[in-house]
Amino acid sequence: MDDWRSAGFGLYIHWPFCASKCPYCDFNSHVAEKIDQNRWLRAYLSEIDRLGHETKGRVLSTVFFGGGTPSLMDPELVAALLERISKTWLLANDLEVTLEANPGSVEAGRFAAYAEAGVNRVSMGVQALNDTDLRRLGRMHSVAEARAAFDIARASFGRVSFDLIYARQGQTLSAWQAELREALAMAVDHFSLYQLTIEQGTVFGARHARGQLKGLPLDDEAADMYLATQDICETAGLPAYEVSNHARPGQESRHNLIYWRSGDYAGIGPGAHGRLTLTGSRWATEAPRAPQVWLDAVEAGRPAELPREALGHSERGAEFLMMGLRLAEGVSRERFAALSGAALSHDAVTRLVELGMLAASDERIRATRDGMPVLNAVLRELLA
Repeated sequence: MDDWRSAGFGLYIHWPFCASKCPYCDFNSHVAEKIDQNRWLRAYLSEIDRLGHETKGRVLSTVFFGGGTPSLMDPELVAALLERISKTWLLANDLEVTLEANPGSVEAGRFAAYAEAGVNRVSMGVQALNDTDLRRLGRMHSVAEARAAFDIARASFGRVSFDLIYARQGQTLSAWQAELREALAMAVDHFSLYQLTIEQGTVFGARHARGQLKGLPLDDEAADMYLATQDICETAGLPAYEVSNHARPGQESRHNLIYWRSGDYAGIGPGAHGRLTLTGSRWATEAPRAPQVWLDAVEAGRPAELPREALGHSERGAEFLMMGLRLAEGVSRERFAALSGAALSHDAVTRLVELGMLAASDERIRATRDGMPVLNAVLRELLA
C-alpha cells in the first residue's frame, strides 16, 4: 500500500486561462476577458486545505503550476498558495517548484516576484525558433521575445526548461537539425521536444479533416527528425531520459518523474488529474474541466472533483507499465508483478527482445532506441 513512496508525492495546480488558444492545443485552456484572481485564490486555498487533510503527514517533493498560462497568475497569488502549501505539508529540503510560462507574458519584475515567492524552476513554451512557424502555430511571441524571455528566466531561476515542436508544416530534417542546434547554443539544461500531433477538437484537427493543413512531414520524415533529435541532444550532453524529454544529468523534471514512476500526486484546478493512495487503495481523481463548474463547486463547499475511481491490480499494473516504459531507465519487473498481481509475460518479453524493441535483465525491462518510437505497439504486446 506504500508503493507510491518509491516515487514520492507531488502537487499539480492547474491555471486554466490563456491570452489566446493555440490551434494545435487540446489542453484544458480557456480565454476569458476578466478573471477575478482573488476569487480563484480562495478556491485554490480551499482545495489545498481539503487535500492536505487527506494526505496529512506526507512529505511534499514537488509543486507544478501548469495550464493554460500560469505566468498570467498574479505573483501575489502564487506566493499565497506556496505559503499555504508550506503550512499544509512537510516540504522536502530540495522542494522543486515549477511554473509554466509563455514568452509573451514574461517580465523581469514578474519573474523576480515569482522567484521571491518560492518558484525555482520555469518551463517556457517557446515552441519554435522561426517567426513564420510561430505565426502558423498561433503563438503570440516572436523569436526575439522568446530569447529575451529566456535570458530573463535564466537571471531569475536556477533551472529553466523550454519546449519546442518539430515536424511542423513545411519543416525539413535539415531545418530541424539547425534549429535544435541553435536552441542548444542557448545553454539550456532541459528540453521538452514534441512531434506536432493533430488532435480532434482543435483548430488544426478541423483544418486537417478538411484537407487544409498542408505541408506536414510524412511519417518517415517525422521519424527521421525524432532520431536526429536523439543523436544531437545526446552528443550535446542532454540525453533523452523520457520519450520527449532531454536533460543534463541532475536537471530532469522531478515533478514529471513522479508521474512516470507512478508516485502519488494531488491535482487541483479545472480538469486536473490525481493519483492518491488512501485507505488501502489507489484512487484516480479528476476535476470537472469547465472553469466555472469547478469554481462553483468549491465555493459551494463541495469537493471539486468527479467521483473517484479505485484502481484494480490490472489497471495499476498497466498504468505503471505505460508510464514507466516512457523512461530510459525502464521499469522494475518485481514492482510490476506486485502492482498487477502477475509477472510480465516471459514469451512477450522474449519476442520483443528478439525484435530489438526491448532490453531486459532479471530485474528490469526498458524500451530500446528502436522501441521508443513504437512504444504503443510494444505496450500492446506486453499487455495482451
